[in-house]
Amino acid sequence: QVQLVESGGGLVQPGGSLRLSCAGSGSILSAYSMGWYRQAPEKERELVAAIIRGSSTKYADSVKGRFTISRDKNTVYLQMDHLKPEDTAVYYCAAGRLLTGWAGYWGQGTQVTVSS
Repeated sequence: QVQLVESGGGLVQPGGSLRLSCAGSGSILSAYSMGWYRQAPEKERELVAAIIRGSSTKYADSVKGRFTISRDKNTVYLQMDHLKPEDTAVYYCAAGRLLTGWAGYWGQGTQVTVSS
């Protein structure tokens, strides 16, 4: 059984930083990519960053140069720097074949709010 548990969300001022963590359990996770999606109010869920098996990474254009994804076994992190109000969303950890659009496993989500 796979479980993904996020932590690290919160309220931060524009220009600030947050680090999200996602602790995964389940041996099958080693076979899958892990990453982060986000969904803002009245917007579709979007892939923010993914780390493919090994160390290859992919980022949404809107976060390139500001966010950094990393992975240690079945734990994935998202370091978010230079945060902007438009980064406000619920962030979800996911695992699957993320580059093909399939995310078979999801965390419960953590709120990130960027506001002064």
